[in-house]
Amino acid sequence: MTSEDASGTRSTYWRAYALIGAAIVTLNVVNMFTAFRDRPEVPPIMPVLEEGTSAVSALAFLWIAFAAFRLAPPGSRPVWRMLAVQAAGLLAFTTAHVTGFMLLRMAAFQALDLPFRFDLADRFVYELRKDAFGYLLGMAALWAMIRLYGAEPAAAVSTPATFDIRDGPRILRSPAADILAATSAGNYVEFILADGRKPLMRASLTAIEAELAPLGFVRTHRSWLVNAARVTELRPEKSGDYAVRLGDLEAPLSRRFPEALARLRG
Repeated sequence: MTSEDASGTRSTYWRAYALIGAAIVTLNVVNMFTAFRDRPEVPPIMPVLEEGTSAVSALAFLWIAFAAFRLAPPGSRPVWRMLAVQAAGLLAFTTAHVTGFMLLRMAAFQALDLPFRFDLADRFVYELRKDAFGYLLGMAALWAMIRLYGAEPAAAVSTPATFDIRDGPRILRSPAADILAATSAGNYVEFILADGRKPLMRASLTAIEAELAPLGFVRTHRSWLVNAARVTELRPEKSGDYAVRLGDLEAPLSRRFPEALARLRG
């Protein structure tokens, strides 16, 4: 990723933070005025503190949802990993959100000598339902803004510069940049190298995708992975699919993989 791309990504995240933060504050203000009407017997300061601490805590821990998005954005593969990361992100966000506003309320209510009652189990389930709805809307908004303002960010991980192609006891250690593509070949995966070699490795393409995705490889077809950094041309076909050129090599890009097209265009 170039420095310009990285700057654009940071800018997009700040835009998303501002948009989602405004939605959170607006919702809590509405809830506060609803409480004024529905609970006239309580001092007005109590709904103000309740909704204010909820908004502050949600804004403080919004980074958890953004981190989950960077690790496994909606539409990324494998799907099970994306779902697992997003579920963990939701649970982590709700836990931090509830713990944060509970501690803030406890301190504020004690300072003002107001009664404080909190059922953690019931409250957590209630907040989890609310946060789940907001979390899904937030992920959708972030995904849409990245599509609008910049390319989808890659997971921030430290990755090696080489990849080991293993064939039994034999190991071919190839620079990742020299691997143009990988394609399914029965029970094997065939690697197509820049020097023309085509070594085989006994593995599934899905397993290889999990290892090569952090190195910049993109699944363009159920049988193909391509090195995004080596793509030289994208050519539309009449069927709605695309052909991907990597120098002298041509690989298919199926219309069933729209996220790959967006990634390569970006």
